[in-house]
Amino acid sequence: MLIDTHAHLNFNAYRSDADEVIRQCLDENVWMINIGTNLETSKKAVEIAQKYQKGVFAAIGLHPINLDTGLVKIKTDTLEGSHFEKEFDYEKYKELAKNSKVVAVGEIGFDYYWKPKTTKKKELFKQKQKELFLKELELARELSLPIIFHCRMAHGDLLEILNYKLKTINYQLRGVMHGFVGTTEQLQEYLKMGFYIGFNGIIFKKIEPRSEKSSLLRGEGINFEELIKETLIEKILIETDCPYLTPPIRINPHLDPHKSVVIRNEPLNVKYVAEEIAKIKNLNYKEVIEITTQNAKELFQI
Repeated sequence: MLIDTHAHLNFNAYRSDADEVIRQCLDENVWMINIGTNLETSKKAVEIAQKYQKGVFAAIGLHPINLDTGLVKIKTDTLEGSHFEKEFDYEKYKELAKNSKVVAVGEIGFDYYWKPKTTKKKELFKQKQKELFLKELELARELSLPIIFHCRMAHGDLLEILNYKLKTINYQLRGVMHGFVGTTEQLQEYLKMGFYIGFNGIIFKKIEPRSEKSSLLRGEGINFEELIKETLIEKILIETDCPYLTPPIRINPHLDPHKSVVIRNEPLNVKYVAEEIAKIKNLNYKEVIEITTQNAKELFQI
């Protein structure tokens, strides 16, 4: 068995065939957790999970990018097809989280990829994301649910808050750093806090020099092999983040390499992530899937 701990079959990218994709996954003994990014996709994740007796779960939350701060215009993601929310409705999310199929609050956190240009607006933008994060952190604490953290170009602020919560007021937090893209020093900080580390198809990205225009989302300058080696297998979760980040092994070799081709990712491709981790850590593939599956079951209580 494999568990894709971060999927988005609740997105518009699967509006015509989500059930077919899920049935194929379950036939191959691949389980999944569909992750909410706002109230709409969170509800959809729960609705999908309720259709299946086992193997399909949900997480609910408001992604920082889906918070309408009024300070920056963010292009709507056609694959997601969701709307933005001006504020976090704590009670609505809380009620949704009470469903037995909900196993986590997420994905929540910080995202500074899209940000205002002026210093004053940037600070206000960051403050609004912080206020949202603290509300969702409290929701997870109240319901004793683990957290799926999203963090892009904002590890300093996330670590500052988590250190304060864990060390100063003794918050008891469990969770996973989804699709981790950061330094080995930041990795060690999260591991010391007891968090799991989620790896997906971005680990196939080769090391490239950073530049002013490079993107942490694309993994420039990040040594994923080193990050994986630094993380005990007992703290690793595997994921796809589908429909995004399709492993390159799934790209048709007969296609013109000079053309931009987007192939929708699916939970079945989580096996390629497990294979790559096994190769990097010099472990048996079966051992990797057994341990990461157990890790997911322990964190999400499934």
